[in-house]
Amino acid sequence: MENIVGLREKKVIIAEQSRAFFHNNVDYCIGTGRMGLALTQEYQEQLKLVQEEIGFRHIRGHGLFCDDMAIYQEYEENGEIRVEYNYTYLDRVMDSYAKVGLKPFLELGFMPGKLASGTQTIFYWKGNTTPPRDYGEWCRMVQALLNHLMERYGADEVVQWPIEVWNEPNLCGFWENADMEEYFKLFHCTFDAIKEVDARFCVGGPAVCGGTDEKWIRAFMEYCHENKIPVDFVTRHHYTIEQPEHEGHYAYSELMKPEDGFANLLSSREIIDSFPEFRGLPIHITEFNTSYTPKGVIHDTNLNAAFIAHQLSRLGDVNESYSYWTFGDVFEELGIPFAPFHGGFGLVAEGCIPKPTFWTFAFYKKLQESGGSCVYKDDDLVVLKRRNGDYLGIAWNVAHKAKDGNGQSGWSRKIEISLPAGEADYCFLTKTVDEEACNPLKVWHDIGEPAHLTDEQKKLLRESARPYLKTERIHSHSGSLSVNLTLNKNAVVYFELNAGKITSDRGYQYDKVVSQTAN
Repeated sequence: MENIVGLREKKVIIAEQSRAFFHNNVDYCIGTGRMGLALTQEYQEQLKLVQEEIGFRHIRGHGLFCDDMAIYQEYEENGEIRVEYNYTYLDRVMDSYAKVGLKPFLELGFMPGKLASGTQTIFYWKGNTTPPRDYGEWCRMVQALLNHLMERYGADEVVQWPIEVWNEPNLCGFWENADMEEYFKLFHCTFDAIKEVDARFCVGGPAVCGGTDEKWIRAFMEYCHENKIPVDFVTRHHYTIEQPEHEGHYAYSELMKPEDGFANLLSSREIIDSFPEFRGLPIHITEFNTSYTPKGVIHDTNLNAAFIAHQLSRLGDVNESYSYWTFGDVFEELGIPFAPFHGGFGLVAEGCIPKPTFWTFAFYKKLQESGGSCVYKDDDLVVLKRRNGDYLGIAWNVAHKAKDGNGQSGWSRKIEISLPAGEADYCFLTKTVDEEACNPLKVWHDIGEPAHLTDEQKKLLRESARPYLKTERIHSHSGSLSVNLTLNKNAVVYFELNAGKITSDRGYQYDKVVSQTAN
C-alpha cells in the first residue's frame, strides 16, 4: 500500500474545545445529463448505484422542455393553432426519481422547437437556446407543468422543489447572443408566473458560468432590486481548470489554483450581500466539477478525487449547496462516447464502475450522516467529533506540479493527528482511495483500453474500484489518542475512531487463533 517517495510530514494537535466552520451539504443535489436520458436502462442502473452508496436529495439537469420530452404540442383545429401538453415521458422520469429518493431541482429550459423564436441549438441533441416567440405561451406552459406536478405528487411536496430559470444565459451558445436584457425579461415573467401558481415555490437564477459571472450577478441583483423581485436564491456554476488542449476525442487540462476559485465564489457572496434586502440570500452552485467538458480526461482520475475532496471541504463556506456535474456517464452533449473511460463528467463509468471521485462523495456523506461537529479543518484534512466522543474525518493529498514545471510531484504525505480522548480502546478504521488501491482507469489501461467491455472485464473493473479497507486496535494514553495517516499521491482517506471493548465469546482467543501454524 505504501509508496513513500519524498515523504512530507505534519502533526495536527486538536484540543478539547477546538472548533472549525464546516458547512457540509454534500448530498443536496447532483447533476444529470438531459432529462430524456432518464428513460434509458444504463442511466437508471448508474443512478440506483449512486443512490445506494451515496444518496442525494435533489437532481438537476437540462432538457425539461426539449422536444424529446414532448411536453409542448401544437395542433390545428378549425383553422386555428391550438396548444396541448403531453406529460407521458415527464411522469416516467419523475416517477423514476421518486423511486430512488430524489426530488427534482427544476431547471426550466431549453425552448420547445415550436415555441422558439429562432433556430439556434446547442449540443448533439440540439437543444433550442432562443427566447420564446410568445412569452405568454411560455408562462402558460410553465404554469401547466407545475399544476400537473402538484396534482400528481401533491402541492405540499412539489412546492419544495427549487426552480431555476434557464442555464448559463451569459454564454452565447446557451442563450442567443447572451442577451442579458432578454434573459431578465424571461426571468421576470417566469418568476411572476410561478408565484401565481403558488407563492411557496422558491425561484432563482441566473445560473451563470465563467468569465462574466461577476458582471451578470451584479446586474441580476440590480434588476431584482429595481423591479422589486423577491428572488429566493441565486445560482451560479463553478469549474476549476485552465483552457484545455484538445487531442482527438479528448481534452487535457491544468487545474487552476484552488484559492483563485474560492475567491471568485466569495465575490458572488459579496455582490449579493451588498444589497441590504438580499444579504444572506442562499447561493446554490447548480454545477461544479474540475473540467467543464464531457471529454475532460481528468474526471476519471485519482487526481480529480483528491482535488474534489479539497473543494468539498470549502464549497459550503459561502454557498448553501453545490451540485456535482454529473452522477453518471450516460451523457451526450458532444455525442456518443467512443470508450468507457473517455473523461465523462460522471461519478460512474459505463458498466456501473465507480470512479475514484465517487468515493470522495460517499466519504463526505458519511461525515454528514454522523451528526458530528467539526473540530478541525485545513487544506488537507477535516475532522469531526461525534456526540459520544468518537471521531471521523477525511484527508487528501493532491499531486501538484513539480517545481521544475514538468509533470507531478510524487510526494506522499504523513499526517499525525493527536486527539483528546478518554481512557479506552478504539477501532481505527481507514478506507483508502489512491492510484494503487482504487484506480479502475489504470486497470482499464493495463488490460488494453478496450472500447467495448465484456461482462468479465466490467466485473474486473468494478472489483478494482473499491476502497482499500484497513482496521487496527489502538489505545488512548494520558487523555490523548494519536493516529497516523499515510497518503500516497492523489489519495483520499476516510477514517473513523470508534471506542469499544472486545466482547469475546466463551473460549475464543483471537491471538491464539491467528498464531496457529501448520506442521
